[in-house]
Amino acid sequence: MCGIVGYVGPKKVVPVIIEGLRRLEYRGYDSAGIAVGSPSSSTLEVRRAPGKLQNLEEALAEYPLDGTFGIGHTRWATHGRPTEENAHPHRDCSGRIVVVHNGIVENYLDLKRELIAQGHTFVTETDTEIIAHLIEQVQLDAEAAGAPIPLEVAVRRAVKRLTGAFALGILSAAEPNKIVAARSGPPVVIGVGEGESFVASDVPGILHHTRNIYFLADGDMAILTAAGVQLTDFEGNPIERAITHIQWDPIQAEKGGYKHFMLKEIWEQPRAIRDTTLGRVSLDSGKVFLGEMEIGDEELASASNINIAACGTSWHAALTGKYMIERLARLPVDVDYASEYRYRDPIGNSHSLGLLITQSGETADTLAAQREMKNLGSKTVAICNVVGAMVAREAHGAIYTHAGPEIGVASTKAFTSQLIALFLLALKLGQLRGRLDAAQSVALIEELSRIPGKIEEVLRSCSAQCEQLAKDFSNARDFLYLGRGIHFPIALEGALKLKEISYIHAEGYPAGEMKHGPNALIDETLPVVVLATRDEADPASKLRYEKTLSNIQEVTARSGRVIAVATEGDTTIGSLVEQVIHIPPAIELLSPLIEIVPLQLLAYYIAVRRGCDVDQPRNLAKSVTVE
Repeated sequence: MCGIVGYVGPKKVVPVIIEGLRRLEYRGYDSAGIAVGSPSSSTLEVRRAPGKLQNLEEALAEYPLDGTFGIGHTRWATHGRPTEENAHPHRDCSGRIVVVHNGIVENYLDLKRELIAQGHTFVTETDTEIIAHLIEQVQLDAEAAGAPIPLEVAVRRAVKRLTGAFALGILSAAEPNKIVAARSGPPVVIGVGEGESFVASDVPGILHHTRNIYFLADGDMAILTAAGVQLTDFEGNPIERAITHIQWDPIQAEKGGYKHFMLKEIWEQPRAIRDTTLGRVSLDSGKVFLGEMEIGDEELASASNINIAACGTSWHAALTGKYMIERLARLPVDVDYASEYRYRDPIGNSHSLGLLITQSGETADTLAAQREMKNLGSKTVAICNVVGAMVAREAHGAIYTHAGPEIGVASTKAFTSQLIALFLLALKLGQLRGRLDAAQSVALIEELSRIPGKIEEVLRSCSAQCEQLAKDFSNARDFLYLGRGIHFPIALEGALKLKEISYIHAEGYPAGEMKHGPNALIDETLPVVVLATRDEADPASKLRYEKTLSNIQEVTARSGRVIAVATEGDTTIGSLVEQVIHIPPAIELLSPLIEIVPLQLLAYYIAVRRGCDVDQPRNLAKSVTVE
């Protein structure tokens, strides 16, 4: 969600911070601000603005800043409206301490009342402002006791009083050329350069300056100076974290000639799928190799069931993965919204395997679900796109998707990469449980190897058609998406993509459930997108297809406008619907990877035609790090 970038070193501080914040815009935000200090000043200069980063840049052009250390922030509102006064950084009473904060302070009202009673004056509606005043009060109490303390000690004492989730960056005019960072929940990364140090909420914010990164864990604090970085826990004990050398090419986070990041990332899916598969399968033996697993093959094979927790698009991937795992491994799978999992008093045991799916690896709800699974005795595996992310560090195994940085808030290539990871896990479990022999495995892997080429074919053949469909349907007020079996989660994902970026109300439904309610919505104004593909070699798939044709006729009988996604060579469906998008044939379990692509394109072109901010939809954030 919110973005943080801080810098100490010889460079001009404002351009470094603004550049970093721009590279974090994909996370979503509604206001921005910066604080800068220097040894020659007894205060910290702050500039803030509601809206996009450009507004802050205009404020800086009118009232320039210069200094040797500073920190910036893009805010996604949780407490208080997105106004200038509620934008970060926030100050204490003296103006000599500033704080930027990602997360949420759950006990802020109690602390605020206490601080007001001690004489503090608050000027914003935010929970963050209390942190600055709390640090100030800790230092005042130490001075009154005749034992002044440095900023990092005051921060340690202050954070122990906070409940909730926080990633913090703190400056003090009294201690120039120092930044204190702390983590309890939302991500914090520390960059190490030559004679300079960086802090950010995500790697792209500082990747143009250094590839040497510390990923802070919960309970970690970093003290940054130009001379280096000191890491401690909240008790002040020195700790060691391994430096991760980031391999991403910074150019991967640029648009590369595409109008929007989302369109670029849709077109990157064949590459992301190849990269996620690379080195993990053998076309000769059919074996699947999943590294970074502390869980042995015997323990995986003996799992009694799998509990998956995920949010949003990752939840749709989880539902798709349920079909894959249950069919190939004959292992029961339950799928939960991560935000609901620990509140339903779940039943777990040491024989259950917990599976967490999250693109960022830092989603608060998913991390909370993971910890609940572990408390119940389950080993956990993470499917994640970010090496070193918290969910992977806390798991007993990880399957990293190699999608590369995904900048658009609406997930595309991360979703299809998650489907690949789930398919590989399903294959592995099927092999370990004796459900798949070598010949079956080789055949499935050969089918998997053809998927990137088939997606490239869809991108070439369907883009113009989806753009034309957008002209015809961009004024619709509602959409309905229908699918059966493994295609139902893709209907959900297609509907989510449309409502995320075009702000059109859309719902995904199991096609067979249509007559139990949604039929009431159908009239001549309602577009209905139906997933009607079939696998000719799979009798169950052909049966579902026939049932879906009956559902289509129910829609058209009520004047609904049907857009069907069908398999190439299907000559039946064209006479039943208004529009057909043909895609290459695939086996039933892999067809979702191809089906989702035209739905992504349709959502994209409708949003563009409606003039929406495709990459940064309103009210949404890339990684939601508060519950």
